[in-house]
Amino acid sequence: MAETPTDFDSLWDYEHPGETEIKFRELLPAALSGGDKSYHAQLLTQIARAEGLQRKFEEAHQTLYEAEALLTNDLTRARIRYLLERGRVYNSSGYPAQAKPFFQQAYELALASGEDFYAVDAAHMMAIVESPEQQLAWNLRAIELAEKSADPRARKWLGSLLNNLGWTYHDGGQYETALDTFQKALKWREEQGDAETTRVARWCVGRALRSLKRIDEAHAIQTALLREYEETKEKSAYVYEEMAECLHSLGRIDEAQPYFALAYQELSKDTWLQNNEPGRLERLKTLGKVEV
Repeated sequence: MAETPTDFDSLWDYEHPGETEIKFRELLPAALSGGDKSYHAQLLTQIARAEGLQRKFEEAHQTLYEAEALLTNDLTRARIRYLLERGRVYNSSGYPAQAKPFFQQAYELALASGEDFYAVDAAHMMAIVESPEQQLAWNLRAIELAEKSADPRARKWLGSLLNNLGWTYHDGGQYETALDTFQKALKWREEQGDAETTRVARWCVGRALRSLKRIDEAHAIQTALLREYEETKEKSAYVYEEMAECLHSLGRIDEAQPYFALAYQELSKDTWLQNNEPGRLERLKTLGKVEV
């Protein structure tokens, strides 16, 4: 009897894509000898995703060419995943316009074939690459699809989707609506019982409160989060940053300074922030009185 192929999706560790890539590549010989082209192609798409998360974009595109070569008309799920990952590599490497048609095709194919989980994924990626006026519509479309789906995996998207919707409102200056959406996301995360994603959702609520100038409430949330991270001996650069901004807004400049420095120490390592938000990093550096 043939051996059941390893469920490679269960091996994902998005915080450590290099280690995940190694695990995936260890499965390639069995995938090749097993003769299941769909499994093989899907595995390659996830290797490409791991490479993209490491910013190895040329390698990721090459891996996707290998996956594309395996695709036939009957391999619908593999094709959807190929389209999603090709789009993600383009988007992560700074080419959202090239990414958009791949996400659009993935969405349409997934919707037509009843692949709700991947349809929601594609819709949420469309919301990321679309123009600001279209982002809200795509976010709402993804949420509606997730809520109506009978697929538990599709419904599990709701926490992330509500978070993304909250940021769409926040980026548009609709802070009250953003706060309401972040609170809904927090409630959903609390019901799921995952401690880390719940902490992230609480952070978002605090961030919206700061934008609404409700600084004391925002500061209380970040103080509680900081205490929790300290108890688990973990660092959160974003909590450091928010603590600094809250204290600074409260006029507690001297207390804010070390948190600005801690935030800069961690966030200055982030390549995306270096490329996209240099002014934010410079603010942390200046207010943290960091000497480089």
